[in-house]
Amino acid sequence: MKVLIEQMREQVQNIECASWHHIQMVHSCEITSGASNRPLISGSARSTDKLPPDMDYPGNLFVVAAPSGAGKSSLVKALLELDSQVHLSVSHTTRPPRGQEKHGRDYFFVSTPEFDAMVLADAFVEWARVHGNRYGTSKKAIADRMASGHDVILEIDYQGALQIKRVFPNAVLIFILPPSWEELRSRLERRGEDATDVIELRLRNAAEEMAHAPEFDFVIINELFDRALFDLKAIVHAQRLKFSAQRRSRADTFKALNVI
Repeated sequence: MKVLIEQMREQVQNIECASWHHIQMVHSCEITSGASNRPLISGSARSTDKLPPDMDYPGNLFVVAAPSGAGKSSLVKALLELDSQVHLSVSHTTRPPRGQEKHGRDYFFVSTPEFDAMVLADAFVEWARVHGNRYGTSKKAIADRMASGHDVILEIDYQGALQIKRVFPNAVLIFILPPSWEELRSRLERRGEDATDVIELRLRNAAEEMAHAPEFDFVIINELFDRALFDLKAIVHAQRLKFSAQRRSRADTFKALNVI
């Protein structure tokens, strides 16, 4: 694994040498474990300011979603070790820390009253209730990173990802799939963090979550970690080389060359 990371880091160094207006939007949504005929997404959104027509911020926005246990967090962590230009957008959550998670690094762990206050203050571009806890994505955190020219990556549930895409049309949505149901269950059990009933809830929710994979731009099947990491890195590089992304990040060069 270390050898792979070093090789890919060298590739990154060889390949690469080289505002958003204030958004007033709150969206709430919830993943439920009820009957399939109940809607998974609920809530409303409002916007008082128009977004820039071409979303011409220099950084790219990558949004990664997956059912619990598919390996999303491990893949994103490995990508961050490889690519210093990608920055993680740290979400706020009302759930308690797990394992070695740290406040401000993995999540901003806040109380329910604190989260409620942020919702009322329009601090989130989206927020959701997932497995009984709430998660929110800060507008300011994304705006500051992208305005400085850095790429931003979000780990989020599928509902939040789809909401982000509506606000940021240039966002790249990536869905991580497990290779099989058996492997997904095995990973959840090996993690050793959840009781049996919680694992069953996660598996039921996974069926609903994976049904929305067709709405994403890319899908990675995390059967072999090294291959899945390579695929994730390839998506990041491909996005950076798109004409629209290059024009945003290298605006001066395009202007000097009269390339429109």
